[in-house]
Amino acid sequence: MTSISRRNFLQLVGSSPLVAATTSYGLSVAEDFDWADSMTKELTDLIVSPNEALNIFDFSRVAKKNLPLAHYGHMASGSDGGYILAENRRAFERVFLRAKRLIDVSRIETKLELFGQSLDSPILLAPAGGQKMFHPDGELAVARAAGVMNHMQVLSNVTSTSIEKVSEARGSPVWFQLYPTSSWSVAKQMLQRAETSGSTVVMLTVDVNASVGNRELARRYAAKDTRDCSVCHSHSLAHWVERRPMYADAGVRESFNDLDEFYSALSTPSMTWDYIDRLKDATSMKVVVKGVVRGDDAERCIEHGADGVVVSNHGGNAEASGWAALDSLPAVVEAVDGRIPIIFDSGIRRGTDVFKALAMGANAVMIGRAYLWGLAAFGQPGVERVLELLRAELSLTMSQMGTPKLENIGLDSIGRRRIDY
Repeated sequence: MTSISRRNFLQLVGSSPLVAATTSYGLSVAEDFDWADSMTKELTDLIVSPNEALNIFDFSRVAKKNLPLAHYGHMASGSDGGYILAENRRAFERVFLRAKRLIDVSRIETKLELFGQSLDSPILLAPAGGQKMFHPDGELAVARAAGVMNHMQVLSNVTSTSIEKVSEARGSPVWFQLYPTSSWSVAKQMLQRAETSGSTVVMLTVDVNASVGNRELARRYAAKDTRDCSVCHSHSLAHWVERRPMYADAGVRESFNDLDEFYSALSTPSMTWDYIDRLKDATSMKVVVKGVVRGDDAERCIEHGADGVVVSNHGGNAEASGWAALDSLPAVVEAVDGRIPIIFDSGIRRGTDVFKALAMGANAVMIGRAYLWGLAAFGQPGVERVLELLRAELSLTMSQMGTPKLENIGLDSIGRRRIDY
């Protein structure tokens, strides 16, 4: 490499937003990053309508502009310095696609059966709490988009809106995600409420039962937010804490409305494997364990009657493990050996990412930040466009790779670059 070309290369690297983030905050990544997106970020204006978006990163910039600093920081942050958030993305870059030629791809089929339900797409909407911090309509806007696009929505039990209202907005029942609470009575009442609303699947989240991740970026943004947050939070929070001081820093969550118990915390550090047994005994819903990253844990999930697992590191928010969620998928797939469905979650940003996860053995995937960007940018139309883009990218990838049906996607569709540590 000549000195001139080296100089040009260093100038290009130095202008990268990833390097800028590292310099500014001492982070491996300060915000979600995509290499192709970084090359055009400074050349394009913010989109003013969902239809202008060429990829989902177009929504992330509008979301950052629209949201209060603390709310954006909550959405963008990963654990510690954001290394795992970045590693989740780098893991996808280490997987490459291998096309089969001369295959009839005139018709691309993305329908699947999952936990007894027919779905049009393997792309599910992951649970995310308190979505009204991103848009006034919150989970209702997401539900309406999911209904229009016929995608499954998984609703958090720390949602801003009740499961009854969300299922009504979607036009059919959503699936339910459970953060176990310190009170089994509260958890059981939530299960009964979800089941009564028509939900057929409950996702037990097990990767933050002791504590959430050390989300430094969220705290940095919150420290720079000069708003008087009591305008939105103080009155309602004081009212609720007086009546039931459960997880006061989470604010009002409609999932807790009308429960008999007056106290319940979301942290459950004493939770063990028998909790799955208790769930199986307490509900007829399918029990799916979310946050599995080891093969031996996947095996124990099956031993305790789990109907499915979600391979996830909480989108990089749970722990500073140094290991991408995608790199955990092969061990879980090997252990499960087709006995129960596997959903992959963490780092999905493009249709090629969906394809890679499916090729590595996932039956479906979930997206989180991706649709929250669309929500924060444009509400329901933004979420619809995010789903439209990812579906179009997945269909295009399936066509290019010679895999007209989901069942045609397998390990022979990909290769993995060697990881040297």
